[in-house]
Amino acid sequence: MSDRINARIDIGLKKRAVKIFDRLGITEAEAIRLFYAQVELHQGIPFPLTIPNATTIAAFDETNKPEKLPSFKTFRALRNQTGV
Repeated sequence: MSDRINARIDIGLKKRAVKIFDRLGITEAEAIRLFYAQVELHQGIPFPLTIPNATTIAAFDETNKPEKLPSFKTFRALRNQTGV
């Protein structure tokens, strides 16, 4: 016996995921079944879920104002600025 799942998902996310599924040789349905099997096996979500800390939240907030983010004309300039 089987059941049906209906879910809305961002079209861009879906397209990017389907490309990966194709490379793996699996269908979307198989990917969903794999996820459910892993949830059962781990008795929870099969990857860590955490609440972002203050530093991460600040980084998220910065992305909402891209005009305030630094930009670099060359990779060398970025490396010089970051010391990498």
